[in-house]
Amino acid sequence: MTTNPDSREPEDRSSNSRPDAWLEHAHAKLQAAKLGPRTEQIGRVEDVGDGIALVSGLPDAQLDELLRFDKGQFGFAQVLESDHVGCVLLDDADTIEAGDIVRGTGDVVRVPAGPNLLGRVVDPLGRSLDGKGPIATDGPEPIERQAPEIIDRDLVTEPVQTGLVVVDTLFALGRGQRELIIGDRAIGKTTIAIDTIINQKDSDIVCVYVAVGQKTSSVRRAIEAIQTKGAPDRCIVVVAGSASSPGLQWIAPFAGFTMAEYFRDRGQHALIVIDDLTKHAATHREIALLTRQSPGREAYPGDVFYVHARMLERAAKLSKEKGGGSLTALPIAETDAGNLSAYIPTNLISITDGQIVLDSRLFYEGQKPAVDVGVSVSRVGGKTQARALREAAESLRLDYAQFLELEMFTRFGGMPDTRVRHQLTRGARIRAILAQPQHAPLQLADQVALVLAVQSGLLDTLPLRAILDVRRDLHEALDRAAPDAVRQIHETGTLEGEHKQTFLAALEHCVRTIGPDTLTAKKAAEP
Repeated sequence: MTTNPDSREPEDRSSNSRPDAWLEHAHAKLQAAKLGPRTEQIGRVEDVGDGIALVSGLPDAQLDELLRFDKGQFGFAQVLESDHVGCVLLDDADTIEAGDIVRGTGDVVRVPAGPNLLGRVVDPLGRSLDGKGPIATDGPEPIERQAPEIIDRDLVTEPVQTGLVVVDTLFALGRGQRELIIGDRAIGKTTIAIDTIINQKDSDIVCVYVAVGQKTSSVRRAIEAIQTKGAPDRCIVVVAGSASSPGLQWIAPFAGFTMAEYFRDRGQHALIVIDDLTKHAATHREIALLTRQSPGREAYPGDVFYVHARMLERAAKLSKEKGGGSLTALPIAETDAGNLSAYIPTNLISITDGQIVLDSRLFYEGQKPAVDVGVSVSRVGGKTQARALREAAESLRLDYAQFLELEMFTRFGGMPDTRVRHQLTRGARIRAILAQPQHAPLQLADQVALVLAVQSGLLDTLPLRAILDVRRDLHEALDRAAPDAVRQIHETGTLEGEHKQTFLAALEHCVRTIGPDTLTAKKAAEP
């Protein structure tokens, strides 16, 4: 007996030496063959247009089943009627015509997932868009997955540092949380999300940015910011632009969640940004109307709430028995003239664990990020906040709210008393430290220092323009004068004992060096 290198099976030389051996082998194969009729369901395209195909002849098709067209295109079954199937196309529909043959695959839409996607720009099906060639992954995963059960979840207690003072001090985020970023068009919603991604360059969080229906220029700016300021080798960018088919735009957020869940399910931590769900809802409405579903409020189908709820519920902090991984979601929604009571905004507010509301008036007044602290909220908040920052900012929100109210009344004139003038001075400094340039997130120790400086009154004697100098020089001054205290804040989130005294002394020295005399000298030296 020898081994045939082609078949890897034992071969009998004595039988092969006989002239009729091949005949016996063929006869054995014929005897083993299963004869009889074979059935195959074949559908035909009845109508096609606008990314939708109406298919007849597939009575056993299942919801969300992947359908294959004869010319190689794919789509998925979105609507099942008695006489036709509403198929959402995932590829170009220009070559699909009425009468073309359609076959069911018996499978659902799947996308690749794995570490090889890190650092890449892909479409919702995992196809490369960055010109770096094909991507080898561990295997395709379904875009629709069940959200973790309650018993498989753990408490949200670990922080996600955004690097933005206004968010980390007043509306702290936790790993496993779903925080909505909402506001009018072009007032900084995407900037907050991108700054959060950039701030993870020194953390252990993997980031997934999903662009749904965005302009190519906007997506390019976001990618450039991540590549130049953040850690692009730990980010995945999923792009379904405004020119993409409705099917690709619809599956994009689900595909992004599947890619992020790969890391969460292996005990790692992931962050997903969906930019934005308002355009995703519009795509869902477009598909529903084209597939002849009954419209509801604002012409949206009745299941639009369920679509977003089942997707955002996949963000969670898993228990230790499940690996302890987490998936944090930052969905973005756009409002019209600040109307938070519209259909999609109210749906998303009720689904998520809080919202960061941006105000166009603040934006045009120059307060950036233009976060409305009176309406914004985090329903996790202090449970995830670093203790040093929580103790420093204990009364910050109340002081700032009182300042805004007093400032409104003093606009009517009159001379406020000493106490009111002190509150106005302190409030103006609070507003100054909450303002922050884009793509310049601050480390936790720097945020603690700024809040301590304003709450202790160190900034009261400085002109507002000097706070920019303090912010610029603070990081280097603290690293030089109080490195152990800075390390304690970053490693444990606390500031205690001798480290606290050293930290406060270094902070005071940094502020004093930017005092009025220094500013006067700088101004005199200017040409």
